[in-house]
Formats: sequence, structure tokens, C-alpha cells
Amino acid sequence: MPDRHSSPIQVYVIGPSSTGKTTLCTAAAKSLKLPSRCYITEVARHVMRTQGFTRADVGTLEMQRAIMQAQLEREAKTCERARRGKSDGLILSDRSGIDPVVYAILTAKGEDEAHQKKDALINLPAFRMALRRYKEAIFLLLSPVEEWLVDDGVRNLDNHERCINTFRQVLDELGIKYQEIGAETKGLEDRVKVLEKCIAANRSRV
Repeated sequence: MPDRHSSPIQVYVIGPSSTGKTTLCTAAAKSLKLPSRCYITEVARHVMRTQGFTRADVGTLEMQRAIMQAQLEREAKTCERARRGKSDGLILSDRSGIDPVVYAILTAKGEDEAHQKKDALINLPAFRMALRRYKEAIFLLLSPVEEWLVDDGVRNLDNHERCINTFRQVLDELGIKYQEIGAETKGLEDRVKVLEKCIAANRSRV
């Protein structure tokens, strides 16, 4: 029986819009028979609906901070439930606290503003605590597949290459390891297998 206080394996699926994050998470949760208490669905849209943000607010620090805080709160609560509840010690999250940092940078009006926004977010106490978890977690970064790109009504589709590069840069800067999945692995079953292999490899190290 796992240690009641041991940390669960955490899997975060991140990347630009229209790269199949939710599709992969939904399929993986079903394949893994993951209970709903261990699956964090997208937080950003809920924050936008409940706090009155619109697409026009994507560039504001206030919106990205609200999304980050809600995301990190969900993660912390889910980790605690996984520690205390009957589960196989696994958490799957559709996005992470990294995503607001990336979009804050991308929507900045210049390099100085990008640095200011990034620093404001990554220096939040809740993020610094989450960063310790992130460095032990599994991050799957989904890169753009040209034929999948559609307007999601929230984020602009322009500069997907800049977006994926910003994800890479932020992850590297924060010392978070990740595996990238892109056009070379389009099949949903194949993507689920990649995710499951990452989990198996993580368990074998414990």
C-alpha cells in the first residue's frame, strides 16, 4: 500500500491552442480509468466565464494571474486528495501553471513588459511551491499540427511557432523536464501510449 503522505505522479499536458491537449487528456483519463477526483480539466475557460474575462483580456496580467491562481489551487487540492484517498497515486492535468506565464509573455507589448509579467507570475508564492512539484512531474508539450489549427474563440492562431518556442524557453529556464509530441505522432491511441509509457517509466524509478 502506498505511503499516505507520498506524492502522486503528476502528468501535465500543455502547449499552444488547438494542439489536442483536451482530446489527449480525455482519452488518457478513460484509458487509465482515472477517477474524476484525479483529473484536472481545463481551468482557464471556467475562470473566464465566472470572472467576466473575455478574449480582449488575454493580454492582461490580471487575467493570467487569476487563471494561474485557480489552476494552482486545483492542483494543490487534487494532490492532497490523491495522497489521502484511495487512488493509484496518479494525477492528470489539462494544462498547468506554466501556461499563464507563456501567454503573459506572448501578449506583452515589448521585451521589458514580457519580463515584468513573467516575473510577477513566477514569483507568486503559490507558483514557487508548485515549481517544486513540477520539477518531479511529467510534462508533455504538444506542438502544433498544421491541419489541426482552428480558432478557439479565445486565443489568436497567429505565431504558433513563437508560442511553442516560448513554452520551451520557459520550461528550460525553470528547470522543468518535458517530452514533446508533435506532427510525428498524430494518432490519438499513439499519443495515449506515449503518455502511459512516461508514467510507467516514472513508476519504475520509484
